Amino acid sequence: MAPALHISVPTTSTATPQGGKPYTQYHVTLQLPLRKHEVRKRYTDFVTLNDGLVSQCGQAPPATIPGKSWIRRTVNNDALTEERRQALEKYLKTVVEADDGRWRSSSAWRSFLNLPSGTSTVNANGSLSATTHKQETGVTDPNQWLDVHRDLKTQIQSARTLLKQREAATTAQQQHALSAEAKGSLVRAATSIAQLEDGLKSIQTASKGDDAGWGGSKRLGDGEIRRRRDLLGAARMEVEGLEGLLRSMATKTSNASSNVQSGAVASSGDKAALWKGTSAAKPGGRVLGGPLKETERTRELDNGQVLQLQRQVMQEQDEDVLSLGKSVARMKDMGMMINEELIIQNEMLGMVEEDTERVQRKIDVAREKIKTIN
Repeated sequence: MAPALHISVPTTSTATPQGGKPYTQYHVTLQLPLRKHEVRKRYTDFVTLNDGLVSQCGQAPPATIPGKSWIRRTVNNDALTEERRQALEKYLKTVVEADDGRWRSSSAWRSFLNLPSGTSTVNANGSLSATTHKQETGVTDPNQWLDVHRDLKTQIQSARTLLKQREAATTAQQQHALSAEAKGSLVRAATSIAQLEDGLKSIQTASKGDDAGWGGSKRLGDGEIRRRRDLLGAARMEVEGLEGLLRSMATKTSNASSNVQSGAVASSGDKAALWKGTSAAKPGGRVLGGPLKETERTRELDNGQVLQLQRQVMQEQDEDVLSLGKSVARMKDMGMMINEELIIQNEMLGMVEEDTERVQRKIDVAREKIKTIN
């Protein structure tokens, strides 16, 4: 299902045209999955929209716009401005949430929201239609594409962290909550990948001289497009690996729960007996190139998931090595500081020793003089 379209009129402002009277603008906001699309309309634009919907669809929308006041003005009346803002927001939401989608399919509606021409803006269930949603959410600006990709990496890292916490959780409630949060991050990551793929296709089309669609695009070279496609491929593999790891955790928890409830926990001897007398029996002694022993982390994983787990472990080891390198560098700096301090202390001790010798010589001379006097 396509993500729901949220439309609202959260704020207003006052605009003063050059040489004209000030008027109130209503900020109509469409909340998309990764960004907001905002248009500013005045009251007369809403009246024009309503007239266009009636003329094109042959029937008025299920809601009515507030009437025009000939005495009061919203520019100098905050209460009237807020009342009209709420009424106009209700009018737009009613059109969006209506079961009949003909008003949303009209050119008057798309022109009012500054949307591209195409199919219905919103389905009957209040969600974006597939064609229009693809045009609206495709990231066609190269700079914005990189920003969304950075958000994608953050979502993947968040999912990986949640899965680590889920593996260390001790209660079923904590495991369930962390699994739900990790699943949400993975779903958002998958959505971002789809949007980046659509945007990259539009950018590639624009680079060849075709029309890039709504939002515009800048040209990119073939090498940069291939690099970004490789980034998406790596991100997709990482997301699929984390999804497989999440499923294996859920299966493992489910099996553990059923075993505890039934009391049918297989022992290591029972597991070894399953291999006796079969062609797949484990050979005795040393086997060159033989598979490594299964662990609790890899038992429920397939080959792709084991590879993903190995990459994750290698990444963690790299991070540990970097942290260890920083600690060694700090210890080196501390050692150099201690060495400099020891050199200074040795110089001070040498000065004290010289002063001691000089005083001792003076004492010896004084003793000789005393002996002479006696």
